[in-house]
Amino acid sequence: MEEKIIRPLSGAIMALVVLLLVGAFLVFMRTNEVLGIGALILAVLLSPGFFIVNPNEAKLLVLFGNYVGTVKESGFKWSNPLYTKIKISLRARSLEGDKIKVNDHLGNPIVIGAVVVWQVANAVQAKFEVENYEQYVKLQSDTALRHLAGSYAYDHFDEDQQDITLRSGGDLINEKLEAELRERLARAGVRVLEARITHLAYAEEIAHAMLQRQQATAMVAARTKIVEGAVGMVDLALKRLTEDQIVMLDEEKKAAMVSNLLVVLCSDKSANPVINAGTLYH
Repeated sequence: MEEKIIRPLSGAIMALVVLLLVGAFLVFMRTNEVLGIGALILAVLLSPGFFIVNPNEAKLLVLFGNYVGTVKESGFKWSNPLYTKIKISLRARSLEGDKIKVNDHLGNPIVIGAVVVWQVANAVQAKFEVENYEQYVKLQSDTALRHLAGSYAYDHFDEDQQDITLRSGGDLINEKLEAELRERLARAGVRVLEARITHLAYAEEIAHAMLQRQQATAMVAARTKIVEGAVGMVDLALKRLTEDQIVMLDEEKKAAMVSNLLVVLCSDKSANPVINAGTLYH
């Protein structure tokens, strides 16, 4: 439904008119009671037309079930006394949704929560297109969050993977949540100002197992880097020994040297040196 902005009469001017009618009633009651009573009745009939519009607030005017217009200009106003005046707040509001338990894209149970900052942009849609726009915002926010969580994995365990995950997506995941909320809440005339994930964790029943998996993955990745570096260092040492002719080693001694260097470089504990008091081969 399209919103129609109208500007009603100033309440101050109509208040002066009502005061004049009351004054006319007091005057005419001494000379002409019919005119005096008529002025009083008119003043009484005009009085229900007064209303106040506060800042960041809208008043919907409805006549016998028909939408007439929306008043957004703040101040003291007057309109047809027969109009029904419905107040709608246009202030920004923050919705901190409940932490919900869902399955991510890989089927892992996770707990996720988000905060949504929103405000009514179209008061007519908010009032007449949905039953309760505040409840509608909450339900659609939960639905959008569930859909987002099911579209992406919580995290990936392979460093070569470039897929977006809930944990590493950051602002991109928040932008996708905002976009989906805007689409869902447009029917209710609601504008989404910001949406951010505030809580993200594995469900309690798998949290410990996933922590162990993450630790194991990190350990394997670290060991892989250590081995790559150790192999490079051993290769460099053998090349320098050969090129500089510091010592000539046969294949057996090279194998022993490689083994010893790899043990020292890849060990997670400090090596204890052993001094060889004999010759190179004894």
